[in-house]
Amino acid sequence: MMRHLISAADLTRDDAVLILDTAEEMARVADRPIKKLPTLRGRTICNLFFEDSTRTRISFEAAEKRLSADVINFAAKGSSVSKGESLKDTAQTLEAMGVDAVVIRHSASGAPYRLATSGWIDAPVINAGDGTHQHPTQALLDAFTMRRRLVGRDAGLGQDLAGKRITLVGDVLHSRVARSNVDLLHTLGAEVTLVAPPTLVPVGVETWPCEVSYDLDSVLPKSDAVMMLRVQRERMNAAFFPTEREYSRRYGLDGHRMAKMPEHAIVMHPGPMVRGMEITAEVADSDRCTVVEQVANGVSVRMAVLYLLLGGSEPAATVAHPSPTTTLDRGAARRPSVTEESK
Repeated sequence: MMRHLISAADLTRDDAVLILDTAEEMARVADRPIKKLPTLRGRTICNLFFEDSTRTRISFEAAEKRLSADVINFAAKGSSVSKGESLKDTAQTLEAMGVDAVVIRHSASGAPYRLATSGWIDAPVINAGDGTHQHPTQALLDAFTMRRRLVGRDAGLGQDLAGKRITLVGDVLHSRVARSNVDLLHTLGAEVTLVAPPTLVPVGVETWPCEVSYDLDSVLPKSDAVMMLRVQRERMNAAFFPTEREYSRRYGLDGHRMAKMPEHAIVMHPGPMVRGMEITAEVADSDRCTVVEQVANGVSVRMAVLYLLLGGSEPAATVAHPSPTTTLDRGAARRPSVTEESK
């Protein structure tokens, strides 16, 4: 049984569909007057954040509390980390306190993997973003949003994204969101194209399961979803493009470019958005933009991940078809389904 969620590449197609289907049921629970389930009552989850975050931290905390877990929020700023405490010492402190799971965000690529495999702590580890490496729950919520919009809320149950054409635009070099989405979308059967300036395309990208283009205008007419990536200045140590105006002219998404997309196509962004550079206000505030939906869906997806790793062994009871046993739930003890627990 998979105990940790470190990388989107670790998920099989069945794993991913199981999470998306369970998230659909969690979304229905969130629509009720009382938005809580007793699934993780008595469990303690620590949100271990060594890097600044708003959406991810609050989303995980909301998901944990809706599952009735006890939550400990740890921020590196103002903690003993600022005095020089190592990740090992922090992990062993949490182990001594008896936490049942750790959600970690770290600026160093590989930190969640190290925590999960070191033996410092005997608890499931969920990667909430590590350096420029991976952000698996972001990729899952993006896929969940795409499936709802492009396949359908109910019609999508049990389905993947086979045949859908997804375009990721912008700072691919520094983006863990791009890496995670390429891995997961490929697993779900989608066709992925990366569009970026040559200086922001990673070395070795030819080995990734995707296409690469430098011409945004030629890709837009055949895209079902276009995800704009934030230009991560905080990770840049050189000039990767001449000016903001030049970047916006060639790789920014405005109303004129959005009009080239198919009528059903959607615009996505992992946030935070840099309006006026990578995306205009006209596009960001349009009905085709799913940024707010992605935030809402993030809570449902993270509830599903926590539910499957720590609590449930089955998907939502409303799923009509039997789900195959996957690495996420193989060997887990039988627990009531979401709808059974909420009665």
